[in-house]
Order: sequence, then structure tokens, then C-alpha cells
Amino acid sequence: MTWLKKKSWDGVQRNRIAPVDEGTLKEAQAILDTVRMEGDAGLRASIERFENRTAGDLLLGPDALERGFRELSPEVQGVLERTAARIRLFAEAQRACVSPLTTGVEGGQAGHTLAPVERAACYAPGGRYPLPSSVLMTACTARAAGVRHVLVVSPSDNPVMLGAAFVAGADAMLLAGGAHAIGAVAYGTETIPPVDVIVGPGNRWVTAAKQRVSGLVGIDMLAGPSELVVLASGDASAEVIAADLIAQAEHDEDAIPTLVTWDDSLASRVDTALGIQLATLPTGDVAREAFQRSGGVYVVEGPEEAVMVVNELAPEHLEIIGKEAEPLESKLQHYGGLFVGAGSAEVLGDYGIGPNHVLPTGGTARYTGGLSVMTFLRIRTWMKLNSVGGSGLALEDAVTLARLEGLEGHARSAEARRPLQTWTGNRDGHIAQNEVQ
Repeated sequence: MTWLKKKSWDGVQRNRIAPVDEGTLKEAQAILDTVRMEGDAGLRASIERFENRTAGDLLLGPDALERGFRELSPEVQGVLERTAARIRLFAEAQRACVSPLTTGVEGGQAGHTLAPVERAACYAPGGRYPLPSSVLMTACTARAAGVRHVLVVSPSDNPVMLGAAFVAGADAMLLAGGAHAIGAVAYGTETIPPVDVIVGPGNRWVTAAKQRVSGLVGIDMLAGPSELVVLASGDASAEVIAADLIAQAEHDEDAIPTLVTWDDSLASRVDTALGIQLATLPTGDVAREAFQRSGGVYVVEGPEEAVMVVNELAPEHLEIIGKEAEPLESKLQHYGGLFVGAGSAEVLGDYGIGPNHVLPTGGTARYTGGLSVMTFLRIRTWMKLNSVGGSGLALEDAVTLARLEGLEGHARSAEARRPLQTWTGNRDGHIAQNEVQ
């Protein structure tokens, strides 16, 4: 069986689709409306309907999170603590490189300050698998940014999820998932306070709900199916490439594992390696379905065409493997996360080397980046002018621009700041100037 279907570069741009279909958006809106109008009762009813369980405690506090952590083996506790420390170290370094600004402007000073949002919700999927790495990636980063109240949101009360929330320093966990959970943290209920920002990956219902509440609250991004592109030259290991593509494919059936190469023999060797490795994979059913749906290979004419294809794909994850491929790094412009060299496995990024694993999908890396401390920070500008100073041209330009736009009130507001002058209204309503003696 051929696992990597050959794809045409001509189809790259046409393959872009919206992250959520209109039908899902419409149904998600109905779920959101239920929670918005009915509060806790609507949330509980949605949990019972969509999660097939009785809704118990909605919020799990610090004590419950710590109990979950204590239930874990010392080995697992150590993994969570070390991973959190790596994520925190990178996020704190990011925060340190963003600074307040003060600069001189005509008549005084201006600048910006940095302030974290007050409350953030960090969504972590928990349906097919518990994903403690998503808890750590989102909640540790929010804390590093200085967010005062961090709420983890997940349908899973697996001790490893609770333990991850505890290690990340979360204040509480909302035990719910899907669109109804997004509605609860966006609108607030009797039990759940509304947040300022919602971050983290989820299924199509979570993505649809985030799209609907965006604007009421901030969101990180609209995440579609997970993607990996491996850009490789013929000297790369087919077995390593196959392992990396499989790691992406086992996420879910909609995952998109892709190889780009100008070596047709490498494509054949990778395809053979995929068949061998999939035969013994415990999650093989999911991975095989992903390859059948979306797995593919672009066999291009050479390195320059490979660069053009990858830049057009703008993938979530981009690996570059091989002596001929790795020098192309500087020509690659659009990706969520970049992994250079055979040792830089994308899964190490997933599991907490440092950079965040919540990354843009569906070509959106062309205009946005992944989750970072900046997601939780507001850049607020200010100015302090003692006078319009200097030649006064800035004030006069403002007056002229206001009248060009037909906004006389704006013009008069600027005129009122002319230095060493007083103002009286004349008969036609315009402000007349009188020199101060």
C-alpha cells in the first residue's frame, strides 16, 4: 500500500480551507447561547448531553489539583516538574525581551507599558488521550506573563491532568470540555467568572466556539487539524522521517503529515518505512486513517521549488532534515515552529524543550505566530506633552487633517492647545485667537 500520495504543487493554494465549517459554527452558537442564558444549569445540562456523564463539581480548586498530583508516581511527578521548568524558563526569557518604552516626541514624551490580562482560561483536550503537555504549555506561559488568575479548562479529571495544572500554578480547573466550556469562561456563570483571554487547542467544537466569542474575549488562534511538513534531501534517514510523520498522524484522523523532497528515491524509502512502522503501532488505526485522508508527498524539481512549496503551505510544524536541505533554513519564511536537523524532533517541541507547541495551522502562519507570553500581554501606549513645542507644526498639521476629514470639533480641540493664546467664539462658531499680552 502507498501511504504517501503524490501531490501537485498547483494544488497547494487551493487546499486552504476555513478551520471550521458553517454547520459546526451554527450548532456551536446554539450551545453557547444555552450557557449564556442559563448559566450553571445550562453548563451542567450540556456536560450531561455532550460528555455523557453526570456533572459533579464544576470547579476543582487548588486542593483537588494537589491531590491529583500526589496520586502520581514520583517518576511522573518529576517529568511534570522538569517539563514545566523548561517551558517556564523559555517563557520568562521571552517576557524579558519585551520592555516598556519611553521616547521623545515633539512637545514631550510618549511610549508604551506592558500589562498582563487579569484572567486567562487555558483549554486542554482530554477526550481520546489526556494531554498534560497542553496544560503545561498554556498555563505555565500565562503565569510567566504575569496573569493573576489562571483557569485550566478540560473535560478530563485524570490525575495527570490535575497534577499538570498544579505544577503549572493554575488557580483552578473547570471540569468541562467542548463549546459549552468555552461559553462558560467567555460569558461567565454563577460559578465561573468570565475571563479575558481563552487559549489552547481543541476539537472543532472548541474552535467554533472560540471563533464565535472572539471579540468578547481575546483568543490565541483558530486551530485546525495538526500539520507536519518534513523538508528533506536524499541523504536524510527514511526511518526517522517515517517516525516523525507517524507521530503527527497519530494525533487524529484529520492530521496532515507531509513530505517535501526533490529525491524520488527518498519518497519511496519513506513510504516503505511507514508500512513497516505502522504495522506495530498501537495507535495504528488512527495514523493509517490520517495517511489515507491527507498524508502526502511533494516530489519537486529541486531545492528552490521545495522552498516555494513549503512557503506556500505555511505549516504548523516544519522539520528540515538532510545536509542539502538544512542550508535552506534562511529561505523559509512561513511556519509556526521550525525544527532544524535530524536531532530536532518535532515531538521534543511537543513535550517541552521550551518553545510553545500551540501553533498556527491551515496556512495562518503567514500572518500569525504561536502562543507565547505576548498572547497574554497588552501593549498600552501613552503620551505626555508639556506643549506642542518646536515649530508647532504637529499641532497645525492636526488642525489641517481634522478639517480635511470634515471633523471641525477635532480641529478646535487641537487649536485649543496653541501656545500663548486665548480663545473666544466668534459669530459663525469658529474659535478666534487673541494673543496673550
